[in-house]
Amino acid sequence: MPKAQAHELRCAGRVVARYVWDPRLPATVSPRPYLHPVTTLGGTTVTGFMPDDHVHHLGASIALPIVNDVNFWGGSTYVTGHGSIRLDNHGRQDHHRWLHRDDDRAEHELHWAGRDGVTLVRERRALTARQLTHDAWMLRVDFTLTSADGTALEIDSPAARGREGAGYGGFFWRAPAGLDRVHAFGRDTNGDVHGSRDPWVALSGHHRGGAPWTLIFLADEKDPWFVRSTDYAGVCSAIAWKRLTVAPGGTLTRGLTVVIADGPPSSAITDTAMAAVREEPA
Repeated sequence: MPKAQAHELRCAGRVVARYVWDPRLPATVSPRPYLHPVTTLGGTTVTGFMPDDHVHHLGASIALPIVNDVNFWGGSTYVTGHGSIRLDNHGRQDHHRWLHRDDDRAEHELHWAGRDGVTLVRERRALTARQLTHDAWMLRVDFTLTSADGTALEIDSPAARGREGAGYGGFFWRAPAGLDRVHAFGRDTNGDVHGSRDPWVALSGHHRGGAPWTLIFLADEKDPWFVRSTDYAGVCSAIAWKRLTVAPGGTLTRGLTVVIADGPPSSAITDTAMAAVREEPA
């Protein structure tokens, strides 16, 4: 079996995120690289890894429910007319090579394969960390997916198959389990932001007696937001809200910025997030 691969991202002289590819993960979680733990500059962990409620939630990771009938999300597969079913259709994202690694950036090439080991998708991924203030830093995620054999990629989700609102898929951030309080809101939406197309959404929380934290998510594309804050806490800029086809020879590219801050939500944090995005090179 290949060896696990890991890379640490640093800000302000400390490790703020650990990026891991572990081939020993069980097939049913659709093994893939993940970020965990991710912490604030103050040291509070803001990701959850393989929680009991959803074991296939791997910190912050890029995952898609279905690509050409292969499950790259983990867990059950939603089948129209039958609901969620455990199928033997899980894929995996395998480490191919590192393109660049230093304290504040990692570039990774991955091969997405089905259970038969045949590569379906080639991916190039970049992760960048940058300090913003004394209590906030920014994670930038960029990825491009390309068909391995030049045929079309059919990207599907439970929502596209009839399960209303379950259009998840993309860069998904799972917050820790057992939070005492969670609040989700958007720039234009102060109620339920699930399914909205707000320019940004925020997720904040804390454990009982623990330090509060705030995450601000800003996506380059106007995909709907998949947001959970009651049964569990998680956010995804949902590229699979509807069925999506990547044409033969084409690519799918997405970019997302996450601001990770100590403290409860404030206008200062959101202003910092917007300023950070404006400063990013085109």
